Amino acid sequence: EQTKSLGFSYDWNREVNTTDPNYYRWTQWIFLKFFNSYFDEAKQKARPIEQLHIPKGMSEQDKQKFIDDNRLAYEAEVPVNWCPALGTVLANEEVVGGVSERGGHPVIRKPMRQWMLRITKYAEQLLEDLADVDWPQSIKKLQTDWIGKSIGADVDFKVDGFDETIRVFTTRPDTLFGATYMVMAPEYPLVDVITTDEHKKAVEDYRQQAARKSDLDRTDLAKEKTGVFTGAYAINPVNGEKIPIWLSDYVLLSYGTGAIMAVPAHDERDFEFAKEFKLPIIPVVEPDDSEQAELVKQGKLCFIGDGTAINSGQFNGLPTEEFKDKITSWLAEKGLGRKAVNYKLRDWLFSRQRYWGEPFPILHTDDGWVVGLSEEDLPLELPEVENYKPAGTGESPLANINDWVNV
Repeated sequence: EQTKSLGFSYDWNREVNTTDPNYYRWTQWIFLKFFNSYFDEAKQKARPIEQLHIPKGMSEQDKQKFIDDNRLAYEAEVPVNWCPALGTVLANEEVVGGVSERGGHPVIRKPMRQWMLRITKYAEQLLEDLADVDWPQSIKKLQTDWIGKSIGADVDFKVDGFDETIRVFTTRPDTLFGATYMVMAPEYPLVDVITTDEHKKAVEDYRQQAARKSDLDRTDLAKEKTGVFTGAYAINPVNGEKIPIWLSDYVLLSYGTGAIMAVPAHDERDFEFAKEFKLPIIPVVEPDDSEQAELVKQGKLCFIGDGTAINSGQFNGLPTEEFKDKITSWLAEKGLGRKAVNYKLRDWLFSRQRYWGEPFPILHTDDGWVVGLSEEDLPLELPEVENYKPAGTGESPLANINDWVNV
């Protein structure tokens, strides 16, 4: 009535109620299309999951895992902003200074099983198709930066004394000889494996501190660099040098591989970190400007531009772009790395910690399989409930309704 009194000319016969099962059956139908599809790299489009080529010799369990790992809609254990007081996951924008924007409740980073959409498979198409839309250049640039395409190399670092390998992505493989330490995200899966006994308490304390920060807080360039040594070392693949493995919250598990090779002479964040913790700084790119070159050699200037290779063994004297190509080929020949493309774009996470919103049309079997409902069984309707507050465990309130969950 208030809207009508304002004189808006809405045709109320065209009103859509998104809580109507007749409406959300179609959002569930769309979800099942994602769930029952995979991305065909050769054809660059989605195809029915039944057409996925499965390698021979797999057990039934391995086949199912292979299929689930290729679905466009999939479940994954990912770090999220969890607010215990609100009982729900918050977006980065809803977390300010480690507390919820609404209510000021503490927020922690916590790994939780969430549904994801594999939108990263469409990163290149999203970039290319910007040429076809009539948008302002400023908006196109925002979109391009959001997708964040980077061309570089994946490089494998062996962990000294372990069978494990840490893979990093870098846009500057020409600076490998200047990698004097490695940094992993606090949530990196190998942290518990490689951390030495004498460093475990400090590492655990630091991980808890990092869990109270949002991704935006962690990547703020103006903030002081913090970190902790794991006690473990990696082997630099180009020169065999042992380099210490640190944890720092400025590295995110969700970007790249969740670990970086740190080249403090040629990366500003690494430079600040090395200064803070008194780590070696070895210049491997000499600027053309002689004054800059002298400051770089003295460790007083972090030079991030192109130049000429120094302190890089047989590659000394090569210009940056030529060195990038040669070192990438060398890594590939030795089985130590390969050319790679990386995107800032992440797979889309969407969750259901609240009662409202259509339930996922998915069954989880006792033997661990994930099965989509048939289209004939749609819509999967929300049950009538007395209490629709969040469960407090990270699960939807529906998890507390046994006769609805267990079918």
